[in-house]
Amino acid sequence: MGLDQYAYKRDADEGEDGNITIAEWRKHNRLQGWAEALWRGKGRPYKGNLDDITDFNCIPVELTLSDIEELEGHITDKSLPETGGFFFGIDSYEEYEEYYKETDLQFVEDAREALGEGKKIFYNSWW
Repeated sequence: MGLDQYAYKRDADEGEDGNITIAEWRKHNRLQGWAEALWRGKGRPYKGNLDDITDFNCIPVELTLSDIEELEGHITDKSLPETGGFFFGIDSYEEYEEYYKETDLQFVEDAREALGEGKKIFYNSWW
């Protein structure tokens, strides 16, 4: 068990059946903390009953171009927030900083390209 995360793209007019994965992470807790803060900042959008939601888990968050640019800044500045959780593993920056940085920046590039093609980008996680 642990924190599994992924990002996907889809056409603006498609439902979840049109999801195409463009990035995957495992136990990247700092990215999870950033995504949760983003979700909360957007007013906790969710298609379902938020009364049942106690944790940021299995909730897709749409990422806009400005969100992607903000993420890129945090990646390059090494300022993703330290985030803990039972299933989240050790701090993302402790042993895997370079791996995550490379993966994160590739995601930023792929997300920008997809957004330029008119696709929507989403982040989701499960733990």
